[in-house]
Amino acid sequence: EDMKTIFFTPTNDGVSKQVYMQSACSGGTGTFIEKTARKLQVSPEVLSQMPYEGLQLHRISSKCGIFAESDANSLVKGGVKVEEIIASLFEAVVYQNLATLAKGNTPMPEVLLLGGPNLFFKGLQQAWHKHLHDLWRERNVALPDPASRPDLIHVPKDALYYACLGCIEVAARDAEAKPYLGRKQLSWWINEGQQESKAKDGSKGLVSTRAELDDFLDSFGKPPVVSRTPRREIKGPVALGCDFGSTTTKAVALSPEREILFSCYAPSRGNPIEDAKTLFAKVREEGCEDVGALALTGYGKDLLTDIVGADVPVVETVAHATAALHFFPDADAICDVGGADVKIMLLRQGTVTDFRLNSQCSSGNGAFLQGVAERYGIDLNDYAEKAFEANSMPALMMGCGVFLQSDIVNQQRKGWRAEEIMASLASVLPLNVWVYAGQFTNMRAAGRKFVLQGGTHRNLAVVKAQVDFIRSKVPDAEVVVHPYCGEAGAIGAALLAAERIDRGEPTRFRGFEAIGGLDYVSTTNKKTICQWCTVNCNRTFIDVKLEGGEGRPWSKVPLEAGW
Repeated sequence: EDMKTIFFTPTNDGVSKQVYMQSACSGGTGTFIEKTARKLQVSPEVLSQMPYEGLQLHRISSKCGIFAESDANSLVKGGVKVEEIIASLFEAVVYQNLATLAKGNTPMPEVLLLGGPNLFFKGLQQAWHKHLHDLWRERNVALPDPASRPDLIHVPKDALYYACLGCIEVAARDAEAKPYLGRKQLSWWINEGQQESKAKDGSKGLVSTRAELDDFLDSFGKPPVVSRTPRREIKGPVALGCDFGSTTTKAVALSPEREILFSCYAPSRGNPIEDAKTLFAKVREEGCEDVGALALTGYGKDLLTDIVGADVPVVETVAHATAALHFFPDADAICDVGGADVKIMLLRQGTVTDFRLNSQCSSGNGAFLQGVAERYGIDLNDYAEKAFEANSMPALMMGCGVFLQSDIVNQQRKGWRAEEIMASLASVLPLNVWVYAGQFTNMRAAGRKFVLQGGTHRNLAVVKAQVDFIRSKVPDAEVVVHPYCGEAGAIGAALLAAERIDRGEPTRFRGFEAIGGLDYVSTTNKKTICQWCTVNCNRTFIDVKLEGGEGRPWSKVPLEAGW
């Protein structure tokens, strides 16, 4: 969660020390790497062995973990290999440490790399070796003879425990150090003292009584529909809608009468093309052979539209508004909380009049809740049950996800348990959604009927927090959860695809055989760097072997003129 550098400089009186630490942000730390790797579905065991050397590097923000995740998402969208993204993370971490903490100083040999990330991540060690040797070469640092000093950069096997060893050394040298008081005081603090502190600083849990929980579950406890398979053989063309999100992929098939024939909801593998191949194979297995029209939405839409032959690329806000109005035509406000984004749409007479999106910060999203649950070893499906066990909870801060993560660590130090922190995290989500991301100062302006959708609202702890927050601001509010909250985007896309069938327009869909057998090559190297302006952005070209020849339907570069 933090990073620090210590420079030892020889002086006439011995050795002087200069200590530098980063501010509140976790950019450049182990959390910075782990959070992004978790989003890419890279396990800790695999991450520890992933290399840095010999891989193409890409620009990833080194200042903020949230921005780094967004950059990683864009690279995944462009088909960049996960190995290259992880190597770029190692590059960003070393860059951030040298840029932020060196303060103009040169880390002179010998250099000691300490802490868990430096010990466990092989690729991070390689990145340090490259950058430090490059720095010494640039600044003409005289290095010892390699024969006498073969390694000038050390990673001790006990690098994880140097802070503990330092505490022992300091205590041993301090003549006025207080004696060890035994375990009695510690036992009192664990059993009594911290409870008094928690009662003073915290608040009641998400539910105060069993009766309150039962009342809530009676109203909202019906589990959202996760997957619906055909109960009979499907005849005639179907309208197919697919939502390729950052953390999940969804598909919904509608009959010409707008009946939901089939739906599926699955985790994303981090590669939109591979996600598409898997998703369409599943659709075909369920009997939806005759696709009359195909619509795509989600972050993978731009890449996949031409590859799979979609008829309608749908903007996410339009897809979600269409899905909400199909089930709740009198809705005033739609709140969609997904894995990596937050969307709020205001409606009047069935028309979107305003919408709010989280821009760069992903605070209040579902991926953050999932990440915290995983760190506690709790399955996401058990999140709500665990959170409802908390009788009290700490007051977590609203705002930046990185700062929120630091706040969670601070609350753990105060003795708050996993279920109490998870309850508080659900409780603070509405603040991040409506106040921080949505910038609402008057919730009444949003209307009276609120529709909650997006996969995050499959979590009943989040729904309870949302309902309590909305009703505290709008006492007469009617709050409903979309029956297909996770698949809402795909339903909206499918509804728009159905309109093409009604008009008798032919489909561009390439077919299941073509998609299942498509081959592609992703290229990002020096030759693909954009020369349109001085920023020289990296571009990723994806060459796809399509029926009737090869094509390059998409390239990724921030500057439109550089496509």
